[in-house]
Amino acid sequence: MDGQRPGIVVVGASLAGLRGAEALRDGGYDGPLTLVGDEPHQPYDRPPLSKHVLAGELPPEATALPRLTRLRAQWRLGQPAIALDRERRVLRLADGAAQPYEKLLIATGARARPWPGAGAGLAGIFTIRTLEDARALRSALARRPSRVLIVGAGLIGCEAASCCRDLGLAVTLVDPNPTPLARLLGTVIGATLAERMRASGVDLRPNTKVEALSGEAGQVRHAHLPGGAVIAADLVIVALGATRDTVWLAAAGLVADAGGLTCDAACRAMATAGVPDPDIYAAGDVARWPNPLTGGRLGSIEHWGNAVDQARHAAANMCAPAGAQVPYAHLPSFWSSQFGLNIKLAGLTAEADALAVVQGSRASGRFLAVYGRAGRTVAALSFDQARWLPAYADAVAAGAAFPPILGATDQPQIEAREPGFAGPRRSADRAAATPETAHA
Repeated sequence: MDGQRPGIVVVGASLAGLRGAEALRDGGYDGPLTLVGDEPHQPYDRPPLSKHVLAGELPPEATALPRLTRLRAQWRLGQPAIALDRERRVLRLADGAAQPYEKLLIATGARARPWPGAGAGLAGIFTIRTLEDARALRSALARRPSRVLIVGAGLIGCEAASCCRDLGLAVTLVDPNPTPLARLLGTVIGATLAERMRASGVDLRPNTKVEALSGEAGQVRHAHLPGGAVIAADLVIVALGATRDTVWLAAAGLVADAGGLTCDAACRAMATAGVPDPDIYAAGDVARWPNPLTGGRLGSIEHWGNAVDQARHAAANMCAPAGAQVPYAHLPSFWSSQFGLNIKLAGLTAEADALAVVQGSRASGRFLAVYGRAGRTVAALSFDQARWLPAYADAVAAGAAFPPILGATDQPQIEAREPGFAGPRRSADRAAATPETAHA
């Protein structure tokens, strides 16, 4: 390895950063390689933090990610990047060090959005994103709080609620949307999940916001709702989504904000001058790029699979000539275990205008549903019914007509909601139409 060259620097030592660095080596890059991380830990897996670690089934240190390739890299951990000089090709770290680079891969991910209102400084308020978060929260749950309040019914909030109920703790879940996971799955499927939550003992409060938190002797004790209602809680989990630390990127003349770093189709970071920087790439949660599945609209995908695939794709483009840059396309997918359910989704549900339950039934709690938009299948969802999911995922990738598969031997009936479906949208959910039933 030539120690005189700056080489490639990967900023972000988590899943995307590690897999991107490995892909560089696998792709034939043999020069200097440096990984910079704001946390002091070697790369670890985040999904178990809100599941197995909180439940006490897995110690935090057991979440280390496996190494798939010998990296031969320099690690600079516990030192976040704070500034970027693109003209001199120098990255500045929090300890004052200057890290030169030839090419840069930005894989800084996202961080949990903290509680933004009154009472933020009280003890007993937690987020779930890092090893330290999970370790501290697990310790607090082991002390058996009398009432856990979870603010936000997205994926993290729902998984945390499930875990707390498994531990026998009283749980109140508050969310401003009409159902859990409304933005991701829509209110029709969300209502099914809400029934499951309530049957598991969760005090679910939809269409509700927490305005402030208050406490006694520095410890959180109450959540205050509009109109004066109060919820007692001695432990609060804030699950309000994620934000990106991109101020230092914007200051360097890149198109970046709290929603991410904008990239072109080849994962190259866009400069404010309107052209991509040929030496800076991005991957994972921090990257916002034009996905062909959305008609080229800019968006980021906060899923495990995208972090891996985009990092490997960006690494391949970093090793390729300028004239051989390949656009990145990705079919999003995720899975979640909660309330005894195995939930899997393939595709993007945003702006769906139709929904069909094509296997099983929502009443049984085991079903497979497909989402449509403008006559095309855009996503497929499984609640403990994943046998057909790969076939529907292929249909989503191909943009097949909605619904794409009819007349299967184990598909006796289709339960459908056509135009008017209260599905995920950028604007507020519309009221659901009366269910229509069609026979295959």
